[in-house]
Amino acid sequence: MEASLMGVSVLTLVRNRSAHLAQLVEGLRRSDRKPDELIIVDMSDEPVIVGPTSFPVRIDRFETQGLPLAAARNRAASLANHDMLLFLDVDCIPMRDCITVLCQTLSSHDALLCADVRYLGPYDARGVWEETDLLAQGRSHPARLFPNQGVREEKNAGLFWSLAFALRRSTFETIGGFDDGFTGYGAEDTDFGFRAATCGLKLLFVGRAIACHQYHDSYEPPVQHVADIVRNAMRFRARWDRWPMEGWLDAFARIGLVAWEGERLELLRLPTHAEMEASRVEPTG
Repeated sequence: MEASLMGVSVLTLVRNRSAHLAQLVEGLRRSDRKPDELIIVDMSDEPVIVGPTSFPVRIDRFETQGLPLAAARNRAASLANHDMLLFLDVDCIPMRDCITVLCQTLSSHDALLCADVRYLGPYDARGVWEETDLLAQGRSHPARLFPNQGVREEKNAGLFWSLAFALRRSTFETIGGFDDGFTGYGAEDTDFGFRAATCGLKLLFVGRAIACHQYHDSYEPPVQHVADIVRNAMRFRARWDRWPMEGWLDAFARIGLVAWEGERLELLRLPTHAEMEASRVEPTG
């Protein structure tokens, strides 16, 4: 089916990041191809507000505790009206060609597509940014290699990332969506990538489909999510007979937050304030 005949739903989740959401919407406003709809699953303490756009915006209030990413993404997909689904994390700004290139690629490849995410440092955008400035500032992820144009098939399903990805709605349904048994943060996207691979779906890294990731405070390792990560890692291990997020688990073990050896993983305690502060870093991916 030609891309021009297929509608595209852009889906995002937000929890208390209205400033980031505003920049995502600004990127959509500037896109060569506008979305046929933007669906926002809003988990914020106070409802978000989006200003006027030339495309429909639907805000779905999801009253929840924590950050149930798998359930929220499934909820967004269930509300979509169109044939192509483009998931964008709320801190991603799509560049002008991003939607066009992903839609063109989906028209010829029934695959799981990852956009090329570039990480920004601290900046004050407020909607007055120029795309050339963001592209000059953005840093590529060191472990994910994107072509300058066209697609590159990535054989390692573990390198799927959920920051900015696209697939056909029917394909999302075939995979079964995200497993909402993964509660909170961590491993739900890796599990999705693995299940897509078992369905025979190719993972394609798409050149020129660029989104810039807005700066925000981050933690390395993400100690604020240690309880979620331990719980989800054990679920992933039970399904796939391997550990996900090994770098994080190893770091948690060194700090003394978890006991991890062989098949055993146990949460020992939550991080102290000092450990939280020691882990706070500028995000690099």
